[in-house]
Amino acid sequence: MRWTRLSFLYLISYLTAGGVALLLAPQYALRLLGATATYPAELARFIGAFMLSLAIIVGQIARHRIEVLYATTLLVRVVLIATIVALYFESHDRLFLVLAAIVGFGMLLTTAGLLSDKR
Repeated sequence: MRWTRLSFLYLISYLTAGGVALLLAPQYALRLLGATATYPAELARFIGAFMLSLAIIVGQIARHRIEVLYATTLLVRVVLIATIVALYFESHDRLFLVLAAIVGFGMLLTTAGLLSDKR
C-alpha cells in the first residue's frame, strides 16, 4: 500500500497547513481560500483545530500502516465533499469551490493509490 500511504502526504499537508493558518490568522486564511463572506474568527479557529486533529489521526493511520482504514478515508471525504457542495449552493461563496477542489484532488490521489496498490 505504498502509493496510498504516499497520497496521505497531500492530505496531511493541507490539513496541517490549513489548520495552522486558520488558528493563527483566520480572516487572512479565509480570504486566501477565496471566501467572499465573513465568518466568525472563533469558528474558523475551531475548524483549524479540528483540521490539525484530523492531520494527526491520518498521520497515525499512515505511520502505523492501518490499511483497513485507507478506504474509510475516502468515505469520509465523500461526506465532506457532499457537505461542501451543499454549502456552496446555499451560500454561493467560492470558498466552498476551492475546498471541494482541494479535498477532491486528495480523493483522486488516494483512489489512484488504492487502485495501483491493489494490482
